[in-house]
Amino acid sequence: MTAGGAGPVPAHLPVMFAEVMAGLAVKADGRYLDGTFGRGGHARGILERLAPDGRLLVMDKDPEAIAVAEQLCRDDARVSLRRGSFADLASWPAVSAGPGAGLDGVLLDLGVSSPQLDVAERGFSFAKDGPLDMRMDPDSGESAAQWLARADEKEIAEVLWTWGEEKQSRRIARAIVQDRIEQPFTRTAQLAGLIARLIPRGDKKTHPATRSFQGIRIHINRELLDLEAGLASALACLKPGGRLAVISFHSLEDRIVKQFMAGLAKPPPANRRMPVEIAFTPTLRLLGGAQKAGDAELAANPRARSAVLRVAEKLQGDHEAVVA
Repeated sequence: MTAGGAGPVPAHLPVMFAEVMAGLAVKADGRYLDGTFGRGGHARGILERLAPDGRLLVMDKDPEAIAVAEQLCRDDARVSLRRGSFADLASWPAVSAGPGAGLDGVLLDLGVSSPQLDVAERGFSFAKDGPLDMRMDPDSGESAAQWLARADEKEIAEVLWTWGEEKQSRRIARAIVQDRIEQPFTRTAQLAGLIARLIPRGDKKTHPATRSFQGIRIHINRELLDLEAGLASALACLKPGGRLAVISFHSLEDRIVKQFMAGLAKPPPANRRMPVEIAFTPTLRLLGGAQKAGDAELAANPRARSAVLRVAEKLQGDHEAVVA
């Protein structure tokens, strides 16, 4: 990292790096928040564009990510760190305190990170056997194994259906509840194997456990609830002219981001049944639509194939509803 940084960042491929930098349009003296540090690929790009009086605030739930951030940024006075969810970014005094309070940009790179997937002990991947954990913050909340041991069949099925969009959710939930009587689910390979036996793979390229693992992970980490809270907090903390950039990796995330941004940028559809006239003042300006990774990036980083980037700019004013 430049301008007082702590040296090179470990090998890591930040998704849609060029597009994110263009979307944030980093100002040299600006104040930015990276709510999902990961291994610092995007943060490095922001810092390279900041002058000595610029500021970068970094958050992450994962203690390993924060440890990397501390190592990389320990000699950089421009950087402040906080371990926690971006859902709580508005409660961080560094966001609103001091000169130039407020933020010129917020970046949220959603979902599970490559380092989390690649380390079997974190329990995120069905491709590598490890403890069935799935917590982004392993010091908080219950693990996937603990939840599967106590949840009833209905709750498990609802999670797999709602957050994983798994069509066989009831069948899988029933098998989990039956099998755990003799052998609790404690390993990723154990759960993935059960699902594979229930749902033959056939010619499908994706593993049968993909959707179930997604649903359990989202539930354990409150990912979509945190996303809704984080978007609202980011909007509240952005200065007029500040940019919000969000990378999502599946349709549930992207739908929330799209509806949030569009709902604040465009008037709602006309409703002839409404007896009052609604005056709408946009709060956001959409900067293009959904952006996808290019062919060159996909060749170097196949995990970027599902990434969708959306960027919006905060305007002056708020929503207003007026009875004519």
